Amino acid sequence: MKLIIGNKNYSSWSLRGWLACKQSGIGFEEETVSLYGNGWEKRKAQKDLIPSNGKVPILWDKDIVVWDSLAIIDWLAEKVGNDRFWPKDPSANAMARSLSAEMHSSFQALRSECPMNIKQHYNDFEPSEAAKQDAIRIVALWAEARSRFGGNGPYLFGTFSAADIMYAPIVSRFKTYGFVLPGFAQAYCDAILEHSWIENWYEDALAEKWILDRFKR
Repeated sequence: MKLIIGNKNYSSWSLRGWLACKQSGIGFEEETVSLYGNGWEKRKAQKDLIPSNGKVPILWDKDIVVWDSLAIIDWLAEKVGNDRFWPKDPSANAMARSLSAEMHSSFQALRSECPMNIKQHYNDFEPSEAAKQDAIRIVALWAEARSRFGGNGPYLFGTFSAADIMYAPIVSRFKTYGFVLPGFAQAYCDAILEHSWIENWYEDALAEKWILDRFKR
């Protein structure tokens, strides 16, 4: 398989697609393209990005192509078995899918005000009321998942799952913009940030040379 992703410092959806490939256990090649930089218009018009209209991540498995992070998760889960991505318990499974779908479609204020930017840390950021409400909703979802299904594991549903994949970039945003979180939520964020895959992603992001002014505060 080959996964095409954007800048690791900035591309939250690429992180989700990349984590999905890691979670699948299938070996894959990755190619990082610099979004919005010099030559981007020409690069996104090439045939390997045409199916997604230049959006990343996009996954190729020989002549099969799938794009959009949630679609990549679902496709890989069907390929290797849903149990690798989703909880076995029906109630937990339903909640994990609902949390993931809500992440996919919601929280626009938080996502627009706090773009992912791993290299930065802001101590003076003041989110809008809408972004605060997004953060409150996210923490409430985490609280319910952890209390009902977390068990003895550190992740939302105990073991690392698709729901953690979907919320990993939110953890990064909370860190970058200095959100003060309840103890259980901070512990969850710490568990995500200490995951070896996230550590590897951060190392690569910090080594990138690309600077995109559009993502600066």
